[in-house]
Amino acid sequence: MDVGGWFYIVSGLWAAGMLAVFIQAIRLSYRIEKRSAALRNETGLPRYAAMPFTVTNWRVSRDDQTQALRRRMLQLLGLNLAGFVIFAGIVLAALSA
Repeated sequence: MDVGGWFYIVSGLWAAGMLAVFIQAIRLSYRIEKRSAALRNETGLPRYAAMPFTVTNWRVSRDDQTQALRRRMLQLLGLNLAGFVIFAGIVLAALSA
């Protein structure tokens, strides 16, 4: 298999990995919202995750367990960001070669 074929395989695996990490961060955001009275969804209607609130620690419960969940979510989002930066470097290196 040539280099181009490997690039597509690695790109697909990278995309699946980044998506899995982001979904885990979203799930943690929903758990944080359930533990925070100001963010709790009491309407009964589905809504998007309030990630801007949970990332910035705005209206989030200050207890240790909730803050530990928030730190884990931030680690996952940081991992996601690092993955995109590394992949951009790989793409730029491949384009310059």
